[in-house]
Amino acid sequence: MKSIYSFLILALAAFISSCEDFLEEGNPPTAIAVDYIYSTPDGFEVGVNALYNLQRSNNFPSGYGDQLWSNVFFYAGTDLALARAWNIPYDGRFNALNFPGYKWERSYQVIDRANALIDAAPGIVMNEDEKNQLLAQAKVIRGELYFDLIRMYNNILLDTILTTPENAFDSVTFAVADPSDVYDLIDSDLDFAIEHLDWDVPSGRYGQGVARHIRGKSAMWQGDWAEAAAQFDAIVESGAHQLVPSPQGVFSGDRNHTESLLTYQFDLEAGGSADLAGGEWHIFPGLFNNRSYEMVGLRVRDVDNGGQALGWYYPNDYLLSLYDRVNDRRFNAYYYPIELIINDPDNPRFGQLFEPGDYSVNYREYHWSLRKYHDPEKPLLSDRSYSNVIYYRYAEVLLLGAEAHWRLSDRNSADPTAIDYMNRVIERAYGNPSQSITSFTLETYLEESARELAFEKNRWFLLKRTGKLLEQVNAYHTTGSNAGNRVLNPMSAHMTRLPIPQAQIDLMGTFPQNSGY
Repeated sequence: MKSIYSFLILALAAFISSCEDFLEEGNPPTAIAVDYIYSTPDGFEVGVNALYNLQRSNNFPSGYGDQLWSNVFFYAGTDLALARAWNIPYDGRFNALNFPGYKWERSYQVIDRANALIDAAPGIVMNEDEKNQLLAQAKVIRGELYFDLIRMYNNILLDTILTTPENAFDSVTFAVADPSDVYDLIDSDLDFAIEHLDWDVPSGRYGQGVARHIRGKSAMWQGDWAEAAAQFDAIVESGAHQLVPSPQGVFSGDRNHTESLLTYQFDLEAGGSADLAGGEWHIFPGLFNNRSYEMVGLRVRDVDNGGQALGWYYPNDYLLSLYDRVNDRRFNAYYYPIELIINDPDNPRFGQLFEPGDYSVNYREYHWSLRKYHDPEKPLLSDRSYSNVIYYRYAEVLLLGAEAHWRLSDRNSADPTAIDYMNRVIERAYGNPSQSITSFTLETYLEESARELAFEKNRWFLLKRTGKLLEQVNAYHTTGSNAGNRVLNPMSAHMTRLPIPQAQIDLMGTFPQNSGY
């Protein structure tokens, strides 16, 4: 089956071939590029590197529009969030015409390029181990993309045939893939990667830890608890990844440490474009942070408080209620202070705490804010950041491993491995075993996962898999610009599956829309 994005590739080819001054008959530049990438060892490596760039811009695009929103939705559309402005999750725009189609479109574009590399690999003459390591990275990316797609949309296409000028316009009947076929491909790709990837890889690269982590998640979505437990146990037992000693160290520095399974790399000097090694800027440091500096006479912009901010989405009151604000060290590590200090040097109370009447009721100016994406090097007056972003980390391995063992033991609340794994996260949070659990329940697990992993693009999927998304969102997700207009923002049952972009439905012709849209 052919990808519906053939026209993009052919449009690019047509653009290049129209530059007649730069063509020599029989030796077009596009043919040289294709031959280089898909037939030489160095070209094959260039192609795999390009997949990393494509996947980074898929998950962390620059800009402020629909490409951004299609990713931010999974941070802002959970039971832990308050949406203040811009796109509001689950409102009247949550439909096939208006909900961004970027994740669907971009994912299939990257899959098509991964397919091309995977298809070309057997014909490339090079060291077999080195080739398999590169091929494994392409397969992880393809497996990861299909895993994301089926979790987001449920009904998806399955396409492993690369698009070429020769087959781009072949007649195709687009049909919904059997989920078992999708998961078979995902698991096959990840099993190959597990076999051929090392544990110790350069920062930003997919290693065996990432492959096993996604493989364990895939098993959980299929209800294969033994496989899930085995994958998470393998990561734990490898010793390649560890919790950093204190929550303060998780989101500081370059975020390349033992707790990171994958950290997306950004660098201003090596970047400036999504196609370059350093990537293009993103705005995550300001998305979830208030603009307290707009309380004129009390606050000014400063680096410690995040500088320029957007304040579109915030952690909400439900999440706040889950923390022991005195003893849980994550509260001060993962969030900016709730109690503000007057930092305007012209104010006679400079350096003193705000008094109750000082606080603005406008959430844009004052609301509890997230620090996880803090960038101390972001220019003070700019939204744009080149800070690295942790995407998968070891704390999630432990929490998912705890759930897998609990389910494998027929939901035995005293399962020792489930309790041990969760207590490792809890004891790091408190610096001691004072809050350790002795009984594992789904409720305590979901609450601990919220405390540790809030706003890291996993909550929406966790709640969907456990059947809690509708219940939790309708109970706790809020919208509003101040305390006077804050309301619950409910979702309907069909919204647990994203709408397939109507433009793509129109192109495919035979592919059904998800029900409810």
